Amino acid sequence: MPSQPPQAPPPRPWLKVCGLRQPQQAAAVARLGADAIGVIAVPASPRHLEPELRPALFAALAAAHPACLGVLVVADPQEAELPDLMADRGHRVVQLHGDESVQRCRQLRQALGPDMQLWKALRIRHPDDLQRAEAYAGCVDALLLDAWVPDQLGGTGHRIPLEWLQGFRPALPWWLAGGLSPERVAPALQGLAGCGPDGIDVSSGVERAPGDKDLARVADLVTALAPFRQDQHT
Repeated sequence: MPSQPPQAPPPRPWLKVCGLRQPQQAAAVARLGADAIGVIAVPASPRHLEPELRPALFAALAAAHPACLGVLVVADPQEAELPDLMADRGHRVVQLHGDESVQRCRQLRQALGPDMQLWKALRIRHPDDLQRAEAYAGCVDALLLDAWVPDQLGGTGHRIPLEWLQGFRPALPWWLAGGLSPERVAPALQGLAGCGPDGIDVSSGVERAPGDKDLARVADLVTALAPFRQDQHT
């Protein structure tokens, strides 16, 4: 029997919906068209999901849409936390959302093994912060840019000024986060025409409450994103 050709990756920009807490909701979001779904492993976050509950969510996600990436979002993980970051817990990506240095990213990549993707979030407070991006090329698989907010690591609804991102073309894929919603995604991508992100990351913009997604809002987001994904190839 001839082998099946490899499945083409989804057109960009990809869609990640972050901060899920309920397995059935994660499965529904995946079926609506998300390319990645994030689970928060930061205890201080209102969207935090306890370690013992994460495998069931990732299993439901994989059953609903096997190509959708399960992403575990952590901040400055310590050695004692590494067992919860391994691939046997169901996720396929670890997203670092703390103050992890390039050296620490290299250490974590080695510890987690070749089958785990590693993404690094950069909280952008000033345009000069974008210069840090190139340092992470070669030690992580992708970057995620989020707005800097004091004492909050993400899901704040704050946006990076689009003019800061004009001409931003790092040497690795990048996701745009912060303040995106069904109403704001088209203006944001239009404002970044020619240098837009490889993916967008949405959390509070499609929520009823922290960790509780509004599926109608997610569907509206997928619809708003569709014109930007037509006739595009990775």
